[in-house]
Amino acid sequence: MPFDGIPIPALDFYEDLEADNSKAFWMAHKHIYDESVKAPLEALAGELTEEFGQPKYFRPYRDVRFAKDKTPYKTHQGIYFAESRRYLHVSAAGLFVGGGYYEMASDQITRYRRAVDEEVAVAGLLQAITAARRAKLELGGEQLTRVPSGFERDHPQQDLLRRKAITLHREFGSPDWLSTKRAKTELLRAWRAMTPLIEWLDANVGKSDHIVTRGR
Repeated sequence: MPFDGIPIPALDFYEDLEADNSKAFWMAHKHIYDESVKAPLEALAGELTEEFGQPKYFRPYRDVRFAKDKTPYKTHQGIYFAESRRYLHVSAAGLFVGGGYYEMASDQITRYRRAVDEEVAVAGLLQAITAARRAKLELGGEQLTRVPSGFERDHPQQDLLRRKAITLHREFGSPDWLSTKRAKTELLRAWRAMTPLIEWLDANVGKSDHIVTRGR
């Protein structure tokens, strides 16, 4: 099935799920999820595979074993393309797209900070960020409250040094074109605008030899 857009019932489904996140609601409305969320997103992912790699389609069920929030279902449907480090999700708010290094292990953080501290290397990163902002992308990622030890507090790149993850994203919301084929065109434009940043990260940070853990 070709991708023809994200239908409005997909957004309505998640708005209703936010109001009634129960198994009873899910079972009564699962056909809407299957037809208006899962099917079009699988079609979209299939058309993106050649350029961005194989997608991981996240399960709609939440792992509540260790969570304070015991609601059983996620209120968005996400897809991650690990090979190209791109992400998208659909929720009641509409379409969200992102990309970059969502987590970095200790060896990655070390390489990242070393590159940010080098004038020549960081110039490429700053250029990539500037280009991304021109494309209406926002910089994100977890940050420390202070400049990490080993660097001057007034370092010219202190904002970048404080980052433990570095991503780009755009919240498209629910424009009229979301339910048309133009949704793919807008997503591609945003994802391609992320390429300079992701290529910089791949070249200067790369993959980790460690298992990524939270709380660094």
